[in-house]
Amino acid sequence: MNKRINVKQYLEYELNSEIRHEYIDGYVYARPGATKNHRRLSGNVGSAFLNHLQTGPCEASIADARIKVGTNYFYPDVVVDCDDSDDNSMYANKPTIIVEVLSRSTRHTDKGVKLLSYINMPHLQEYVLIEQEYASVEVLRKSDGWVPRHYSLGDEIHFESIELTISVEDIYHRVNNKDVVEYFENKVSD
Repeated sequence: MNKRINVKQYLEYELNSEIRHEYIDGYVYARPGATKNHRRLSGNVGSAFLNHLQTGPCEASIADARIKVGTNYFYPDVVVDCDDSDDNSMYANKPTIIVEVLSRSTRHTDKGVKLLSYINMPHLQEYVLIEQEYASVEVLRKSDGWVPRHYSLGDEIHFESIELTISVEDIYHRVNNKDVVEYFENKVSD
């Protein structure tokens, strides 16, 4: 859809759509299909969050949780929401952690407009960017003033907002890229 539409039109359009769309500054953008590596990365992180958050107020959603930021609507790859007080079934507007798996088609938006939008959300504590073409995880934390920290294979990441530590190896489990293959080949030969 190339023309500007209002939020009401977007929400109505999205209700009847077979594919998900994001709404950014009045324009609708189709979410691209995910690669196998993309699905594995989202699934690995989302599963770790889901398992850890089985009790307590927080819950994780993979791929289908739409969030509202100002007048924009996004579909992050993984969302952790610790506020169950909002009964709105259309979107979550108080996420605690947002995870995006980067691809060529989404990198610019994920590291640009989404980053600026997300870090201005009052409830967001951590924003996670995961590369799928090579092994690298970037975590921006509110407690660190949104300064990015980079993690590689062999590192562990502590998600302070939910008190969970995950190894980068676990995040990249079954992911097929050059970094991961070389890392595990070297690990076996050591």
